[in-house]
Order: sequence, then structure tokens, then C-alpha cells
Amino acid sequence: MASMRDIKRRRDSIESTEQITRAMKLVSTAKLQKARERAEASAAYTKLMYEIICSILGRRENWDCRYGKTETAGRKAVAAVTSNRGLAGGYNNNLIRLILNDERLSAEDTDIYAAGRKGLESLAGKGYTVKADYSKAIDQPSYEEASRMAYEMLDAFSRGEVGEIYLACTFFKNTAVHVPKLIRLLPVDEPAEERDFRQQTAPINYEPDEDQVLDALIPQYISGMIYGGLLEAAASENGARMTAMDSASNNAREMMGMLTLQYNQARQNAITQELTEIVAGANAIG
Repeated sequence: MASMRDIKRRRDSIESTEQITRAMKLVSTAKLQKARERAEASAAYTKLMYEIICSILGRRENWDCRYGKTETAGRKAVAAVTSNRGLAGGYNNNLIRLILNDERLSAEDTDIYAAGRKGLESLAGKGYTVKADYSKAIDQPSYEEASRMAYEMLDAFSRGEVGEIYLACTFFKNTAVHVPKLIRLLPVDEPAEERDFRQQTAPINYEPDEDQVLDALIPQYISGMIYGGLLEAAASENGARMTAMDSASNNAREMMGMLTLQYNQARQNAITQELTEIVAGANAIG
């Protein structure tokens, strides 16, 4: 059995760790409240924007506008949204695995536009080409940073360097559930129910013409989707870290309880040993 000094030293170390994890949980809880409010406020806009673009681009097979082409080149561009820090359970690994396991996104044919150092480092280590680093955007998500990322990806799309644009991020469902998703932004993946709805609706009129409208609308659509993804990811990251730190704190308290029992047992054994030696000594003298 370990000595009382060793047990006490280990218990004190775990107690210090528990104080740190408890403080990190409180910080994540405070950040989560604000991040969740921002994500929920933008969710309706993001969803409606995606549905509108699916409806518009699905009405014609080919567009002559800058961003509306439907031909798919071999390379893909992925906006991968992870975190800059760890200690968030499986938050980062789940999204990274989502990209790695998708057959469409091979390392040889995929360019990564990373928002978050964890995703950047992991995907670069797997052989993916990292075209841009927007890691600062995930700490304080802003529409300006999302727009910069969107225009850089769209420029590559318009030049024919990539034929598909994807968004990979984690969507916040509740404090304990965060769902990693991969969405193809261009060309759009039109759901079957959207096609059925579109067939029943009236034609759309454009002013001045459809190509100019789409040239203005598609950058806003990509920017809005990426911005919504950043907000969802920020809420998911804080929720995941809060849950992970709560679990770590609980585990630390359980370990401290076990070590306290071991310490008391070792102390009792030491006292018993001393009493036994005293009695034996007294008997020897008598």
C-alpha cells in the first residue's frame, strides 16, 4: 500500500485539478449562454436562405452567372469549423472524422479553409491541402470574417479551381448533444421535398435579370451559411467543453473520495502498528 505521504500528495494534486476543471466549467457555462443566443437568433435566417437558394438554383439546369454553374470539377473546397483549444470531449474529433470518412473528400482532391487550429492541424497531418487559416474567426465569430472566407472560396470556384464548396461544422442541439454536419453549398443539394414544393409554386421574375441577381445573392448566401456555421460551432464548443469539464470534475471528486479512504486506512494501519509495538515492548519489559 502507498504511504500516507504519497496518498496525500496525489489527493492534493487531484484537488487542484478539480478546482481548475470546475473553473473552466463556469467559464464555458457563461460563454455558452451568449453563444447559444446568437446561434438561435441566426438559425431561422440560415435555414430560410438555404431553402431559397435551393429553390432558385433548382429552377434551371444551367446559369450564365459567375457563381451559378453546375459543372463539378475534380477538386472540392471545405470550410472546416473546429476549435482552437482542446478539452472539449469529442467535439473536434467528431467533425474531423466526418470529413475523413466522406468518400467525396479525399486528401488528394480537397482544399481546406480552416476556422480552428485543431481541424487545421489534424487535416494537414492527414495530407489535406490547407488553403487558408481563419482560426481567429472562431474565437469571436463575425460576419466580416465569414464573408472573407466565402469570397476566397467563391473566387476559387469562379476560376474553376474547385467545382464544389462544402461547409463542415457542428450544430448545437442542446447542452449535451452537438451534431457534426457536412453541407454542400455549391452546387446545392436540393431536397426532394423542395423539388416538390418548387413544382407547385409560381415562376420567379428577376429585375434586372436572373444572372445579375444571382451574382449578388450567392455571395450573401455563402457568407450567411458560413457565419451561421461559426455561431453554431461556438455554441457547440462551449457546450461540449462545459460537459467535459463537469465530467472531469465529477471524476476528480470520486478519485479524491477513494484516496481519502485509502489515506484513512493507511493512517489507521499506522496507528495500529504503533500500538502493537508499544504493547509488545511493554510485555517484553514486564
